[in-house]
Amino acid sequence: MERGELPDISGDTPPTETTAGTTPRERDAHASGRDLPAVTVFVCTTCRSSGEGAFPVDGVALAEATAAAQLPDGVAVQGVRCLANCKRALSAAMVRRDGWTYVFGDLSADAAPDLIAGAALLASSGDGLMPWRGRPDSLKRGMVARIPPLSLPKEP
Repeated sequence: MERGELPDISGDTPPTETTAGTTPRERDAHASGRDLPAVTVFVCTTCRSSGEGAFPVDGVALAEATAAAQLPDGVAVQGVRCLANCKRALSAAMVRRDGWTYVFGDLSADAAPDLIAGAALLASSGDGLMPWRGRPDSLKRGMVARIPPLSLPKEP
């Protein structure tokens, strides 16, 4: 895949990250975490809002629209086969490097701008948390979970 080319996130083959390098050195740097984006948005490509067997799969459309959007610096998008949030489809997760992870559900197929806006808020946050103020309504209503980073200091 060429740099800047969108990955195949149709669900037929495992998706490839949009941030993967093109040379072995770039791939090694990425695998070691040295060039990980500040925030990665994972969009479930198996989610269907229309029920079993519906085609096209709404999750694929949401993942493609999100990946095709103008991404802020430090934000990457990747389609994933299942986020196991089926009762609240369409689903997405945002992972901040050394920060909190957010899982969202009940998204619409046209929620790509909201996901990008939320990722930008999370990437620019000073404390690793996505601020409530400025968060798109779909990300306020659709929040399923907020997961702490592995490096979270113990509370007294």
